[in-house]
Amino acid sequence: MSNLSNTSTNQSLFGTDTPVALVTGSGVARVGRRVAERFRDAGFRIVLHAHKSVETAEKLIAAWKQDSAGASLITGDVSDEEQVSKWRDEIVARYGRLDVLVNSAAIWEPIALEKATAADFRHFFDVNALGTALMNQQFGLLMTHQTHGGAIVNIGDWSTIRPYRDFAPYFPSKASVVSITQSMAVELATRNPNIRVNAVLPGPVLLADEVNQERRQKIIQESLLQREGTPDDVAEAAFFLATSPFITGVCLPVDGGRTIYAGPSADPIAHPKV
Repeated sequence: MSNLSNTSTNQSLFGTDTPVALVTGSGVARVGRRVAERFRDAGFRIVLHAHKSVETAEKLIAAWKQDSAGASLITGDVSDEEQVSKWRDEIVARYGRLDVLVNSAAIWEPIALEKATAADFRHFFDVNALGTALMNQQFGLLMTHQTHGGAIVNIGDWSTIRPYRDFAPYFPSKASVVSITQSMAVELATRNPNIRVNAVLPGPVLLADEVNQERRQKIIQESLLQREGTPDDVAEAAFFLATSPFITGVCLPVDGGRTIYAGPSADPIAHPKV
């Protein structure tokens, strides 16, 4: 998209040539980072967020500031209510606004059901569910006071509807993202109809290093589109939802068709004869 097109779109949606986007979990070169880069390419001033990757994020901010004065960094735990409130105040003090929030911060780790503790369940809920809800609440209410409102995009997970083994503490926390998205879409738009809240539900993106080639190929075969997802796929979906003025409350699978495809080994006969 040309700079002229970006300017026109930004003015139409947000009332400014240079809107502000905050992307949590954007400190390292994974999905959140690519989302931040996508919005930056469209003329947004970017607020990066990091918790355990502060040094890496600081290096990126230093590089970005060479050609853009609109980049900044917040650090800390998204499940800390006081911290989230502090971020809100800092962003308002610096920019006077927040136009887009993308909640990409999350934790993901296999834990066998036999070994999972109450502390494990709480930890996943704190980051993946509570953190998402607090960010939606604090920054969504900020957007209610803005004439042009704003847009929130939460990052969930397609596989909460088809869970697999050894992630019992993780899946309930990520499944909450759907209800948080739908609830916040109602809460915020009834206060300011220019606020939209949506979610992206990615499929397999950036598979873990320990996934061997045989398993990787099996995962690819289970996708209708016969490939892994990429951070670009998620970034484009997040940008689309954030800049689509008549879409809200949508949880969009970006999964190569895995949500609807049972895989090549599935029995094609779903029901017995009657």
